[in-house]
Amino acid sequence: MPDANDQVLDDAFIKLERDLHYVMTCFRDVLAALGESDLARRVPWAGQPLDADGEWRDRDLQVLSIAFQLLNMVEENTSAQARRLREARQGMAAEAGLWGWWLAKLRTAGIPGEDIARLIAEVHVEPVLTAHPTEAKRQTVLEQHRNLYLLLVKRENQMYTPAEQAGIRDDIMAALERLWRTGEVFLAKPDVAAERRGALHYLREVFPQVVPRLDARLRQAWSEEGFSAQLLARSNQLPRLSFGNWVGGDRDGHHLVTASVTRETFAELRLTAIAVQAGQLRQLAAKLSLSNRLQQASRPLLQSIAENVEKLGPAGTQALSRNPDEPWRQFVNLMIARLPDDDGLGHEPAPGCYRHPRELLDDLQRLRESLLLVKADRIVEADVAVVERLVEVFGFHLATLDIRQNSAFHDRAVQQLLRAAGTANEFPEWTEERRRELLDRELESPRPLAHEAVQAGTEAEAVLACLRVVARQHRVYGSDGIGSFIVSMTRSVSDLLAVYLLAREAGLVRPGPDGLVCLVPVVPLFETIDDLNGSSGILRGFLQHPVTVRSLRYQAELSGRAPVMQVMLGYSDSCKDGGILASQWALQRAQARLTDVARDCGVKLRFFHGRGGTVSRGAGPTHRFMESQPHGSLTGSLRVTEQGEVIAQKYANLITATYNLELLTASTVGTTVMHARGEPAHDVMGPILDTVSQRSRQAYEALLKADGFMAYHSEATPIDALECSSIGSRPSRRTGSRTLADLRAIPWVFSWNQSRHYLPGWYGVGAGLESLQKEDPAAFAKLSAAVRTWPFLRYVFTNVETNLASVDVPIMQAYAGLVRNTEVRAAFSQRIVAEYERTRAMLDTVFGKPMRERRPRLDKTLVMRDEALRVLHGHQIGILARWRTLRANDDMAGADALLPTLLLSINAVASGLRTTG
Repeated sequence: MPDANDQVLDDAFIKLERDLHYVMTCFRDVLAALGESDLARRVPWAGQPLDADGEWRDRDLQVLSIAFQLLNMVEENTSAQARRLREARQGMAAEAGLWGWWLAKLRTAGIPGEDIARLIAEVHVEPVLTAHPTEAKRQTVLEQHRNLYLLLVKRENQMYTPAEQAGIRDDIMAALERLWRTGEVFLAKPDVAAERRGALHYLREVFPQVVPRLDARLRQAWSEEGFSAQLLARSNQLPRLSFGNWVGGDRDGHHLVTASVTRETFAELRLTAIAVQAGQLRQLAAKLSLSNRLQQASRPLLQSIAENVEKLGPAGTQALSRNPDEPWRQFVNLMIARLPDDDGLGHEPAPGCYRHPRELLDDLQRLRESLLLVKADRIVEADVAVVERLVEVFGFHLATLDIRQNSAFHDRAVQQLLRAAGTANEFPEWTEERRRELLDRELESPRPLAHEAVQAGTEAEAVLACLRVVARQHRVYGSDGIGSFIVSMTRSVSDLLAVYLLAREAGLVRPGPDGLVCLVPVVPLFETIDDLNGSSGILRGFLQHPVTVRSLRYQAELSGRAPVMQVMLGYSDSCKDGGILASQWALQRAQARLTDVARDCGVKLRFFHGRGGTVSRGAGPTHRFMESQPHGSLTGSLRVTEQGEVIAQKYANLITATYNLELLTASTVGTTVMHARGEPAHDVMGPILDTVSQRSRQAYEALLKADGFMAYHSEATPIDALECSSIGSRPSRRTGSRTLADLRAIPWVFSWNQSRHYLPGWYGVGAGLESLQKEDPAAFAKLSAAVRTWPFLRYVFTNVETNLASVDVPIMQAYAGLVRNTEVRAAFSQRIVAEYERTRAMLDTVFGKPMRERRPRLDKTLVMRDEALRVLHGHQIGILARWRTLRANDDMAGADALLPTLLLSINAVASGLRTTG
């Protein structure tokens, strides 16, 4: 008999096939009912062979695209139900990475509940939503997906009668018809406002529902492990949770993100936050129907009611007139009336309105105390505590807005300001010593370089206009909604100090008791391998600068916590530059060195991980990622990006959203607690990984630098079609230059995935491992053994293997057939296939077994998709060839007419692979 875990997996596979057949049959019947019998035969997994013959039109491609989307939904629901079944059979500790699993692990390690609880309260987790050109589905389509998913979940209820189940099937078919009749391809490139609406949906509709569920699951798991409930009784004993946002603030290579866009974003975030709090308070008022005739309200509550009525004037009198003899409900109605009524743009709110969420929390505390006096403890915990928690999480700002810009853009802005001040110079070309000399001198004085009315230049005006918006936001509403200034491509200390100089011009660097102070954190973003290798020296120099020392102290005083220095790490560009293994090892080494620097300088380090949606851009199982962090690098404070399509995959549905946020929060807590203990011994592996990663990087770079490689990439992948798509507001290239350096990592990865190369996520690993095996068999044996004991190594090689499993050599070679130069085609195709075979063989050796035997779930997922994907790839190759021929013949009208079909094929393949870039 298989063990319980295997039985759950076996049951899940059976359920997956059963539910998939059900949904696909519904889809087929919808098409047949619409008179589309030919299209109905294109539906896979409906109990009949897939009709792959004949010419494929847009509608044929759409059938497969929707079919893959439905498969993804069925898989998502199956995984959710399997987790529930496993938890019901084995308890909350059975599901890896969640609260129960981590708490059981910590208890087994002998860590007292008091120590765990103390560290839980110190943890701060902040997912940051970003908009990148990776989401290949329209918001309208995503909404249809959400509705369909809810219907799939509804089918799980065994209480429904056959007639009710038939009604659910009718609803599913209606939803499928709506999806079929909705166009999939973006007709026009979405603007920043549309992307902002997408982010606001999750911040408004999803996360406020998830947070209470997350807290409840923590307390349930805590109780199940036998720890004292009193240790987590109050909200300030729970992990601190907040959310960040880049949409409307990230202007790196994105000229559409203007100062006005940033100002509008701050306003929309504030107004949405207030709407969220109003909704929560209205729900609370509806629940607090306690009558003063059955229990007497306390004198302090009645006095607070009178005070609030006086503050609000007529609005307070009106709020009080409702619900007589229900003082607790009246008090909440007054709280609703006191919510800010401004427009989010700085205009004064009405008299009596809350100026800061702390005032709302004070009133909630008075409500709590009054209810406890009448022994309504259960109502306090069930109703009031939830609102308190959501005010703490979302405040009146909803999410912090980061401002990101490239260091080269800042350099040009500084140069223009210096010229406007009468100092002709070439600041971007200066040596670091000369740049530092000027910046240090300038940062000793509050005097601006140029008057606000001076038109210094395009870059200077853009930067200063943005910073003035932030300064006004800080002046009017405080620091709650303001994130950080993130400097892309940080390569020197002067790249960071330049932001201080620019912020001084906008009033965000001000005189303090001991000198200038920056009101907002300035954060380096280290992206390339070389920058990661030099990051610790840059951080040390920045932390030792007097403006940074004073600014961290000032920011700590505002928050009431110890000084925290944030450092952002980029995963995409380091992988694009040097390959997956060199990238991951450089990130690991950099984090360890940066942690040492922060410790030496007496500050707490907060890593901000810029993870993308694919393995080659930092993705991977969340709990395994957290376990893989260098020991001691996680001190409880963490930010992580959620990018593009990943947001919908993780958070579109409440059950899945709760699971993914629990994975992130629980894993941060668990890893923080483990990092507070003695360090495991993996030092011996450092030199071995240095060697392997160096050889891997050499192999990867040799491929990229080989003559003809860019021609191969341009023709063996649909990169040219991707650059014509409308799946994100940001351009695919930073400056428009058609070079590898200028191409963003996202379309770079997207194009290799579409053509089933998956090259950035594995190439060079086999070469690195093989060289180690041949040159130092003992070291290779140590590495193979370490895969079983060292989380970092296991995480990296498992992720590489996941990418490798998605490679399909025959399909890859079919795309290579599009390369016109036969010599280039043959050379690179043979070279890539040889490295693929080498890497697969080496990973089988390292792990001791083939992937198919060790990872049946991954294998099942790939096999299930195989037939339909082969059909799609074949037709995409034909469409791509025709489109390129039309363009080569200057038949742009014909090419433009064919483009929607080509983009639909890209959408369909992305749905089938469940990934873009």
